[in-house]
Amino acid sequence: MAKKCEICQKSSIMAWKLKKLRGKYNPTIKKRKYPNLQKVRLLSGKRVLACAKCIKSLSKKR
Repeated sequence: MAKKCEICQKSSIMAWKLKKLRGKYNPTIKKRKYPNLQKVRLLSGKRVLACAKCIKSLSKKR
């Protein structure tokens, strides 16, 4: 089960985790950020992993 939205193909990204030290931000660690994936049932009855943005747009189309 991949960590990828099956509707829009959104996947993880690498982002800098910034830490403030003496008034300046030090780029300390690269951290992987994952999308907010949840199991949802489509109109066809199929269960898929979809990101929160896709779930919101699906509810507007119904």
